[in-house]
Amino acid sequence: MTNLILKKILKDFNNRDTLLLKIKSRPNSAQTKIVSKLDDETIKIDISAERDKGKANQELIRFLAKNLNIKKENIKIISGKTTQKKLIKCQKNK
Repeated sequence: MTNLILKKILKDFNNRDTLLLKIKSRPNSAQTKIVSKLDDETIKIDISAERDKGKANQELIRFLAKNLNIKKENIKIISGKTTQKKLIKCQKNK
């Protein structure tokens, strides 16, 4: 299931320069991974880092950068820096 979600995200990203993702993060998990996609298209992601001083956000950005094959600098948290629900903007490398 998680591979199918990632493949769809990558396919969407291939067709445009910018991608907006709705994320629901769950910090303090055993490992960082995509868990599921909710009915409203929100992607549920477990985060291995704790919610302390932005560590969970940093881990989420690292994970997305690695899986989307883009630089961390090209990922911005538009809203939800201090909540579980986030809007993330991803841009292709220039």
